[in-house]
Amino acid sequence: MFDDFATEMIDVGETELFVRYGGSGSPLLLLHGHPRTHATWHRVAPLLAPHHTVICPDLRGYGRSGKPPTTPGHEPYSKRTTARDLVALMRTLGHDRFAVAGHDRGSYVAHRLTADHPDAVTRLVVMDGIPIGEALARADATFAARWWHWFFLGQTAKPAERVINADPDAWYGGGPEQMGAEAYEDFRRAIHDPRTVHAMCEDYRAGLGVDRAADDADRAAGRLITCPTLVLWSVKDDMEDLYGDPVAVWRSWAEDVRGGSIDSGHHMAEEAPEELATALLAFLEDQPVAATKANEPEATR
Repeated sequence: MFDDFATEMIDVGETELFVRYGGSGSPLLLLHGHPRTHATWHRVAPLLAPHHTVICPDLRGYGRSGKPPTTPGHEPYSKRTTARDLVALMRTLGHDRFAVAGHDRGSYVAHRLTADHPDAVTRLVVMDGIPIGEALARADATFAARWWHWFFLGQTAKPAERVINADPDAWYGGGPEQMGAEAYEDFRRAIHDPRTVHAMCEDYRAGLGVDRAADDADRAAGRLITCPTLVLWSVKDDMEDLYGDPVAVWRSWAEDVRGGSIDSGHHMAEEAPEELATALLAFLEDQPVAATKANEPEATR
């Protein structure tokens, strides 16, 4: 897994991040989603490495990265705080400017990183996500039925950790056939650590509070992402069911938006790595991104 990539634990100020990096060329930061680790990229990163320096960290709280104590407002696990980690990480690795691509929860971090640090980000890719503030503003009965876990993981009156830690394998699912044997072991190591489970819940608690507030503030002020932005979504997930055209949604948040779909289920980096890598490389080289379509989006995240 990740042949010829270096591994390192890097101090970013408030915590430490575990990271793999390799390749050559302009830097590309890849951000995983919930409940994955950096290892979700192990089939994509080698396809990108001949063209770009590829950096794959575990986000704070996830995988092998640090898990700082939380606060009543959940700010230590906000996307703004996580974005600061990543700017520090990239500077430590010698990259003041870089492209960033995030999937699922990582897409929210990528969005916030680009919004808060526009001078650092050259291009933004968001996969299977729209801004948290937009998602919650649009939330209806269909959203609540399909994405109920946002509210289960995000509430504090009866914390979800007790339920999840009773049987993490049953709760999270997945297997080596989809993820790959080594990636699956990295994932299992993470989900069997109660500190990681707590941190992942904190990610969702921040999402319902401080993260939404940050997005709402940007929208009220009319702040837009100014760098080129690519939106990718899985046709067998439910993005089109919920939002119609995800590109149209993002045009309210960014000035230069293009997009396409990937013929896969939600975990596109594991299910369609070649198609995803092709789309990323085309965008990073300012070429048209081919889109696929499916008639019946299905499955949930």
